[in-house]
Amino acid sequence: MDRVAPGGRSLRSIDDVLRMLDEAFPTSNGRWTGNTDGAWWDGFYSDRERPVPFFAEKPDENLADYLGRGLVRPGRALDLGCGPGRNALFLATNGFSVDAIDLSAEAIAWARERASTRDLDVTFHQGDAFQDGGAVLTGPYDLIYDSGCLPHLPPHRRIGYLDLIDRLLAPGGHFGVACFASGLMGSESPDMELYREGSLGGGLGFTPDDLRWLFQDLKEVEIRPMRPQGENSPYFGPEFLLAGLFTR
Repeated sequence: MDRVAPGGRSLRSIDDVLRMLDEAFPTSNGRWTGNTDGAWWDGFYSDRERPVPFFAEKPDENLADYLGRGLVRPGRALDLGCGPGRNALFLATNGFSVDAIDLSAEAIAWARERASTRDLDVTFHQGDAFQDGGAVLTGPYDLIYDSGCLPHLPPHRRIGYLDLIDRLLAPGGHFGVACFASGLMGSESPDMELYREGSLGGGLGFTPDDLRWLFQDLKEVEIRPMRPQGENSPYFGPEFLLAGLFTR
């Protein structure tokens, strides 16, 4: 039988602690939606004509580079925080069997439309990959790729992020991440200070050493700045992003 926690003494589990820490970053700042349905992100994706660089239907240049150099080969892939599906569609075009997940229903609807237009078979899921939505992600995956999810996670939610990679990445598989490069984009505040500020500052910046520390259970393949791409390039490549590739 469900019981209501008495007074202010409600903590009984790690999940209770994580949910309490979520409240340090109110949804009103538009940067963390905790266990909600992604309403803020739905609003973000609802105007498809906004001049948002990653709305363009272009894959990350580093992801294309990994495939071009043979560092990553076709297999089962998971696109974390897929948005309108630009990287998921690229992987499907290049022979991958792709699962893709995003918190926003608007983003998933847009991604499905793009896939249908190109007659591509991608399995899209709407939900929180690190909470209940993660139950639909069966693994193992030969490639797990994240372009932009990590900078918008509060520090305590990295626990679930790392657990997901550990559970779902196949032996010999690759994990790729594109995130804000510290000093060029994103907050540089230390993790503890973020809780005092009550904000992720629009997203967190990471250094190469930050990525090495976070993903130390994997083997580093390379970490480098994303290579800037011209307007007519078929690839997405802003100079303020850092790209990392690791393997198990």
